[in-house]
Amino acid sequence: MLGLGDNKPAAAAGDLIKDVTEANFMAEIVEASQEVPVIVDFWAPWCGPCKTLGPALEAAVQAAGGKVRMAKVNVDENQMIAGQMRIQSIPTVYAFWQGQPVDGFQGALPQSEIKAFVDKVAALAGDGGLGAALDAADEMLAQGAAADAAETYAAILGEEPANARAYAGLIRAHLAAGNQDQAEQLLAAAPADIAGSAEIEGVRAQIDLAKQAESAGPVTDLLAKVLEEPDNHQARYDLALALHASGKVEAAVEELLELFKRDREWNDGAAKEQLFKIFDALKPNDPVVLKGRRKLSSLMFA
Repeated sequence: MLGLGDNKPAAAAGDLIKDVTEANFMAEIVEASQEVPVIVDFWAPWCGPCKTLGPALEAAVQAAGGKVRMAKVNVDENQMIAGQMRIQSIPTVYAFWQGQPVDGFQGALPQSEIKAFVDKVAALAGDGGLGAALDAADEMLAQGAAADAAETYAAILGEEPANARAYAGLIRAHLAAGNQDQAEQLLAAAPADIAGSAEIEGVRAQIDLAKQAESAGPVTDLLAKVLEEPDNHQARYDLALALHASGKVEAAVEELLELFKRDREWNDGAAKEQLFKIFDALKPNDPVVLKGRRKLSSLMFA
């Protein structure tokens, strides 16, 4: 059975967000920023905008999943630091990377701008090689090494639990190994912040197609029926399902396009829905997807 492996737990909020004083400024900000960017929030208890900015900034840092940390400096209690950093007004935010301040802003910002700032700072350290590891895992899976691919995806999730590409890859590895139940369990347990991502929607479509394949009829009989009754929409739809189940994806798409052309509203638009499911399950640049989408668009706007 494929598993998540020995994933490292996500960093706790206490590890990501700390109150910093003059005593630990060097260790928690200057030295810590050698390994991961540190965002420093200079604030005071009497500062109204600080009460808005602080929690929003903390939420964005926690959502970054350990790619960035946050240090909170009370300027009333740490006036020496405030003087050295030339803090003129609060709230003031600085980002430290490799021991040096590299970015910052003053005053409260909208949540969208706070997230953009945190994402920008988090990107300073790169992805730690996760991109190359994902490429390697994808290649393993393409070559049929599902267990090796799953191990690599699990290791990536240990570093970045909300990595949608790695999570979807692990589900695909289960499917490739014939472990559909485990794949469905993983899909149901996908973290909320990636559950609606394109990667997760893609594996959801794959699982739906796999379920359909279990009850697909014989291609030969269905093809004969469609040839005999060209306007039998249910038979053509069932033929498309059977063709896809037998690995003839492009032929399945052609039958669904023909069905859409004949009656786009049949069965509440089932042909278009099934086409999108097939497209979602494939890579966006797959020739079948590109060709199929072009034909569908031409039919829709004809």
